[in-house]
Amino acid sequence: MNRRTLLKTSIGATLATILAQHAGAQTMDDQTQASFDTVMAFMGAMGSGDMEKMSALMADDMVWHNEGDESLPWIGGATGKENVFKFLGVFSENLQTTMWENTDAFASGDTVAVFGKMNGMIPHSGKEIGEFTFALRAKVRDGQVVLWHWFEDSFAVSQAYHG
Repeated sequence: MNRRTLLKTSIGATLATILAQHAGAQTMDDQTQASFDTVMAFMGAMGSGDMEKMSALMADDMVWHNEGDESLPWIGGATGKENVFKFLGVFSENLQTTMWENTDAFASGDTVAVFGKMNGMIPHSGKEIGEFTFALRAKVRDGQVVLWHWFEDSFAVSQAYHG
């Protein structure tokens, strides 16, 4: 199965729809706005499975790190585009996102924070996770994402994963 299919299955097109609810009522300076727009574009590309756009928005030395229960195969991290794509393949094989809602998003300079809730299903156990919260801290450099630091309720996810 190719990466595009895996990511589409995992993250789903709902993410792109959610991004239309652009959280941006505040006034931002140019750098802050550019960082915010880059992270939202990256999320949209990920949600629609647009690997070319994702790749263009990733710094060559991008770091992706998921915090949580280290017994889950997608917890930990990867450095560099190719390793990030491999990492996302592992994620996609192990968790299918069924609901994603960004509830808050803020930016300051090169840093963007996104908070929300999601739900998913664990393919190997067949269990639904139940609604859980997430937080993201991303950093942007020269119009590309250089850090994607993900936090989720790994207790709920782990319980569904381990059955």
